[in-house]
Amino acid sequence: MRRLSSPFLFPFSLLTSAITITILNAVATSAVSPDGLALLAFKSAVSGDPESALASWDEDDADPCRWPGISCANLSSSPDPRVVGIAVSGKNLSGYIPSELGSLVFLRRLNLHGNRLSGPIPSQLFNASSLHSLFLYDNNLSGPLPPSLCDPPRLQNLDLSRNSLSGNLPVQIRGCRQIQRLILAENRFSGEISAGIWPEMVGLIQIDLSSNNFDGPLPPDIGELDSLTGTLNLSHNSFSGSIPKSLGNLPPAVSLDLRYNNLSGEIPQSGSLANQGPTAFLNNPALCGFPLQIPCQGTISAGSAAPPGNRGEAPEADSSPSRKKGLRPGLIVLISMTDAAGVALIGLILVYVYWKLKDKERKNGCSCTGKSKLGGGKMDKGQWRCRFCCKGTEASENDDDDDDENDSGSAGNEAGEGRLVAMDRAFEFELDELLRASAYVLGKGGLGIVYKVVLGNGVPVAVRRLGEGGGQRYKEFAGEVQAISKVRHPNVVRLRAYYWAQDEKLLISDFIPNGNLAAALRGRSTNPSLSWSIRLKIAKGSARGLVHLHECSPRKFVHGDIKPSNILLDNDFNPYISDFGLNRLMSIAASTNPHDATPAAPGGFIGAALPSSAAATPRPAVDRPNPYRAPESRFPSARPTQKWDVFSLGVVLLEMLTGRQPETAATHVAAGSSAASTSCCSTEEKGAWPELVRWVRMGFEDARPLAEMVDPVLLREVQAKKEVVAAFHVALACTEPDPEARPRMKTLSDNLDRIGQ
Repeated sequence: MRRLSSPFLFPFSLLTSAITITILNAVATSAVSPDGLALLAFKSAVSGDPESALASWDEDDADPCRWPGISCANLSSSPDPRVVGIAVSGKNLSGYIPSELGSLVFLRRLNLHGNRLSGPIPSQLFNASSLHSLFLYDNNLSGPLPPSLCDPPRLQNLDLSRNSLSGNLPVQIRGCRQIQRLILAENRFSGEISAGIWPEMVGLIQIDLSSNNFDGPLPPDIGELDSLTGTLNLSHNSFSGSIPKSLGNLPPAVSLDLRYNNLSGEIPQSGSLANQGPTAFLNNPALCGFPLQIPCQGTISAGSAAPPGNRGEAPEADSSPSRKKGLRPGLIVLISMTDAAGVALIGLILVYVYWKLKDKERKNGCSCTGKSKLGGGKMDKGQWRCRFCCKGTEASENDDDDDDENDSGSAGNEAGEGRLVAMDRAFEFELDELLRASAYVLGKGGLGIVYKVVLGNGVPVAVRRLGEGGGQRYKEFAGEVQAISKVRHPNVVRLRAYYWAQDEKLLISDFIPNGNLAAALRGRSTNPSLSWSIRLKIAKGSARGLVHLHECSPRKFVHGDIKPSNILLDNDFNPYISDFGLNRLMSIAASTNPHDATPAAPGGFIGAALPSSAAATPRPAVDRPNPYRAPESRFPSARPTQKWDVFSLGVVLLEMLTGRQPETAATHVAAGSSAASTSCCSTEEKGAWPELVRWVRMGFEDARPLAEMVDPVLLREVQAKKEVVAAFHVALACTEPDPEARPRMKTLSDNLDRIGQ
């Protein structure tokens, strides 16, 4: 083995020696800091730089904090600024990752995705003890996962997808107790996943092991991950055996994906497994049961189940020559041809009758694309003939005619039969077209499963599956949907249609193709880092959409759940407010008793998260805190107001400015001065405010440098510093603890529009 390995190690040793000599020469000829030397080692390891991304990384420049892609911070433990972030992504760099990067002990974020780096991931890289996020996806890295992967105690985000990494999933990975997102998709990992890994990883939110070569049974203990809230993607592997019943213990918000495996047996109908859509289990040939349309063969037909002894009850029949020989082949063929001809004739008759009825319908002026109404919402005689062909349309347009008892009764019948109701006449399609289309799970949470569905004409839509109850409350549901569909603004997701039946309720809206703001800010988007101009564009558009909801819509709505994941982005980064009005609809869809509904709050509120005392279903015992909610919303008796949305948008704006999530800002607060911790706010306010709001207020009161507070990505845009400061002041005004001190959404929008003009 030594003879075989030495020829391969010798060139690598020469290369390492050359890099070391280069670094020593740099030390002798310049005053580059130790962090700068580690960065120069990375530059030396890059063999190809077609876009000259590292050209200005120069050993003659003693301050690496000025190099492109490098972020620094002043830390109390060091007199000089230290490197805390490296972001050189999408530059087509070729080469390898040097071990010297592990000497950056204050490095928090390493983002090298979208390059052509190859070779193994050096184990010394994880000597960077402050490492929080590691994004190496979309490269050509190979080899196994380093055993030192979990050495950094703060590592939370690990994305190594779309590489050529191989080997087993090491048992040592269970030491990553703080990791939240583990994404290893599209690699060459193989073998069985050992038991005992997942119970140790108590902070996991998302797991993606798809498109690998894992085999063996699904690990049952993965069902113990009660921290999961995102996707558990195990698709496109070779897992076999049955689905463990323990996977039903996963939280209801988890979106499960087990497609394209070799799983078999019946799908357990326990816990969250019963809430998954059919997409989660497709392309497992031996899998059966709900929600798949493949029944499990649990019984045997009556003929094959007859006991052998029963065949002797008619010996004379069995002994007859005709019974022994059976039917002659010619007679069998004749019977088969006669049956086929009969079936074909019946089919032709049915088709003929169908088209005759359609022709008669057209002659009588019956069309489901429109109708003429008399006074009071009554239909004329021509329309009455086609009433039942246009049930769904009638329900959508007559839902407000509560004084017509006949209309109300017909609505109840239509609800029971199930109809697709188009809210926009220019966006009509058939129910069969919707059900036949390919569906992809976009997400799953407390507001139902969301699918991306591509219709026959190529138009994608978002379909949200709400629930299976509320069969007696069609009129109420239709009224709420009508109110939501009337909200039309360039920055609000538009509701196009809905489907109502006793056992299924669907909402069909526009599909926004570029993900949401949360994914774009937190590195899980394919987009490059958001520039200041894009962030300002998103903030302004979001405020305009909320102004329309607050002041221009018929009911003057409150959204009540503004957060980055509810702000969708299109390909031009135009924002769209989503998930508007869903809480009210969910309370209707989940209830079968009309008196169980939560009445709309004054002003026509249908969008906010309702207090537990008024909710249609009780809250769980442990409710995950929402750092975007206003402090006053945490009181049980609080009623939603528009100032809630102002506070939430202010927190979102602070997240866009700082690049830090509200719930993870506590570590940065601790790094601030002790004096500031007592000056910014009272004890009661500290308990109500998100940590990010407190940290920013402390920074402004202490007059800390802007570079310590703003997202390092924005520091490159020097001309935007005045605009960033102005945006900070707008956000701080929105996050005042006193609701009366906060501006109206219209004022907030006007203040944002002035920035950059």
